Amino acid sequence: MPTLTSPNTSALLPTLALALAASTVLAAMPLQAQAAWPDKPITLIVPFPPGGGTDLVVRSLQAGMSHQLGQTVVITNVGGAGGTIGSAQAARARPDGYTALAVTTSTHAVAASLYKQLPYDPVSDFSYAGFIGTSPYVLVANGSLQAKSVADIARILKAKGNGSYASVGAGTVSHLLGEMFAKDRGLALTHIPYRGAAPAYTDLIGNQVDILFDNPVGLAPFVRSGKMTALATTAPTPILPDVPTFAQQGMPAYTQQLWYGLAFPKGTPADIVTRANAALNAVLKDPAVAQDLAAKGVAVRADAPEALTGAVAHDVPFWGKLVRSIGVQLD
Repeated sequence: MPTLTSPNTSALLPTLALALAASTVLAAMPLQAQAAWPDKPITLIVPFPPGGGTDLVVRSLQAGMSHQLGQTVVITNVGGAGGTIGSAQAARARPDGYTALAVTTSTHAVAASLYKQLPYDPVSDFSYAGFIGTSPYVLVANGSLQAKSVADIARILKAKGNGSYASVGAGTVSHLLGEMFAKDRGLALTHIPYRGAAPAYTDLIGNQVDILFDNPVGLAPFVRSGKMTALATTAPTPILPDVPTFAQQGMPAYTQQLWYGLAFPKGTPADIVTRANAALNAVLKDPAVAQDLAAKGVAVRADAPEALTGAVAHDVPFWGKLVRSIGVQLD
């Protein structure tokens, strides 16, 4: 009959020690990989075509962010549907810190009320890294109309009877302000939405459309060159030479500002968001970057991630009330 023997536990100890060490190393690997972020290029989605305000703002930060993070930040433009296509793509991306999104008031506050079926939730589908800055809006007209003020353009368009206003995309603040202006002034204006700012600017300069609301980031060069006529700004004080505010022309309700920010898909590790915020704020505090953005009409805002998170939560219902009062909704 065979004899049963107990295993030699002392002989097994080295094997057990090696196995324990190996498991410890394997358990630590995800933490090490996370701590090494970023160890490859980061894709930053701009949800508008090249040449528009958001694109120009983000490109002002690209080199600085790449330097701060030690990896190339690659800008990818995904335009369409007022910035919601690119935003939805970012929301569905893997939350590993390698896909970021440029967010704006249009895409993450206004769109929530304008679209019947928005393919993302601005409040719950993103981890916000922080503000970039804020910018007012400017009402511009094509040069052929010879308008010099808000009263002038309202009178001219009313007499014309079949005027039009361009927007940089359906569902953007540009669209909403155009509709608001038409309603306030009793004008029958046709909305002409464009796939971004660049084609809207081209048709405005070519006198194919009458007016446009947009931020000064993209408009300023054309205003300064005389290719567009700036009539009023929503800023609290004038920001372009000889361009008064709406309030100075008897329209105090026009104080809307556009904010820009940076976000990641929901679920991105908190330490990655924190490090991205630190890098972003360092770039914004660079005097050369702040001066460049100021020249484009953007006031930088270096702040904690919670500030932008709170702004989104506040602005979604704020803009929703305005959208409902105007009576605009998109499919």
